[in-house]
Amino acid sequence: MAVNSEDGRELRSFKFKDEDQTQEVRAVERRILLETLANELPPETVRFSSKLGKIQSSENGETLLQLTDGTTLLAKIVIGCDGIRSPIAKWMGFSEPKYAGYSAFRGLGVYPDGQPFAANVNYIYGRGLRAGYVPVSPTKVYWFICYNSPSSPGPKITDPALLRKQAKELVNNWPEELIRLIDLSPDETISKTPLVDRWLWPGLSPPASASKVVLVGDAWHPMTPNLGQGACCALEDSVILTKKLANAIKSGPAAIEGALRAYGEERWPRVFPLTVRANLVGSLLQWDNQLVCSIRNNIVIPKLVRLGPVLEHTNFECEPLKA
Repeated sequence: MAVNSEDGRELRSFKFKDEDQTQEVRAVERRILLETLANELPPETVRFSSKLGKIQSSENGETLLQLTDGTTLLAKIVIGCDGIRSPIAKWMGFSEPKYAGYSAFRGLGVYPDGQPFAANVNYIYGRGLRAGYVPVSPTKVYWFICYNSPSSPGPKITDPALLRKQAKELVNNWPEELIRLIDLSPDETISKTPLVDRWLWPGLSPPASASKVVLVGDAWHPMTPNLGQGACCALEDSVILTKKLANAIKSGPAAIEGALRAYGEERWPRVFPLTVRANLVGSLLQWDNQLVCSIRNNIVIPKLVRLGPVLEHTNFECEPLKA
């Protein structure tokens, strides 16, 4: 990992294994991950580009799902993994995710002849502005830019040319490789999104399941990306939920609701603290006060930060899944 200031000065660099033998980083393009997981399922198991229009309970205990294309589905178990703006979460009584006060540009730089970067995670810190990039394949490099916009995230923009222009203006005087990454990103990979989260307050937030409907990942616990744990937690959710359901299905239909409740009770102590911690880390990294940023760059990052405590949240263990 390499951490630099906006003027290109190296604040710190290190190898994960040198500081903590338990740590490693694996960067994977999201599309490749989703395709790999989907290809492990029987053909036509996943129906892509489907949008839920309506959800309601039926008299026989099943759940009626109506898609926006008119398709109607009757489900014995519904697993809502439909993202941050989940209509299933809304139906279950969850509040809308809360804006964190800053937004992010993201993209994927493509180098057909091979990207020139080593297998490093690279961060650049400015005042109220930060960026990062990391190779995800021999030819592709993921990048992001986070910038403060405290009052509102502003209007939604989908024009790739305008998104590219705005992203470059934010980091106009920053290291040249970041500008080049933005230029080498195909239009369809560039996006701008407000960063949001939802804190699952004990006793106040609805449970993860209601009857035979349960939430997974961002649909339940959206968190800011400052710890890099959003998708990781969704995968953890899936593993635990799979185990709970597998045991319940063997025991009969009556055990399913209990299994869904047990999943939520087991996962909450993991996801709630991570959501809070990600929010606090983001708030610290987005400081725009000159004195605070100077202390961060000259004292905190070079001399005080230790990798083990910083990344302890990534340690998650579970028994191997049985075939």
